[in-house]
Amino acid sequence: MKTSELFKKKRVFSFEIFPPKRTAPVQTIYDTVEELADLKPDFISVTYGAGGSETSRHTLEIASFIKNDHGIESVAHLPCIYLSKGEVLEMLEEFRDNNIENILALRGDINPDIPPEKDFMYASDLISFIKENGDFNIIAACYPEGHRECQSIVEDIRNLKIKVDVGADQLITQLFFDNEYFYSFRERAAIAGINVPIQAGIMPVVNKKQIERMVTL
Repeated sequence: MKTSELFKKKRVFSFEIFPPKRTAPVQTIYDTVEELADLKPDFISVTYGAGGSETSRHTLEIASFIKNDHGIESVAHLPCIYLSKGEVLEMLEEFRDNNIENILALRGDINPDIPPEKDFMYASDLISFIKENGDFNIIAACYPEGHRECQSIVEDIRNLKIKVDVGADQLITQLFFDNEYFYSFRERAAIAGINVPIQAGIMPVVNKKQIERMVTL
């Protein structure tokens, strides 16, 4: 099921999980999924290793486990800055083969030690490409406090509108801790003609260093 359809029927909540580091057994995340499944989330998203990380190979495997073993919709993160069009086409085929309908399309973090590919410089490039090459539900990221690379919130909203215009069906925010940023962001998005579902991304404060890292992404 396409997760954007859920917002027409109910209030939606989901979890985001991270594949284990290469030194950790993948079974640890399967055990986590087992526990999260008891809470009956509407979907679970699975991140992708940044900057060419080896953990990226686990994303498909875990997303498939969530969908096919537990019957919970899964969202596979797909950052594009280090992928070619051919590689993305192969991944889309694997998603189809594993009944994964939902993709969070991202530019991804840039690793200064690894030169990026040239096929997808922005998330909007990937969104447009996915829309042309499959019937997927495409989710895009948004930033209530503004993207750190944008000069202003106006520029950020303009870029977000491009993502929606080329095919994003749903948005999920970067984490925030002040609701006023979210409410103000939704108003600006509505004024700009962005009318797809916007899901708030929240994160419990349990680890200071983790929060500091997350807000830089």
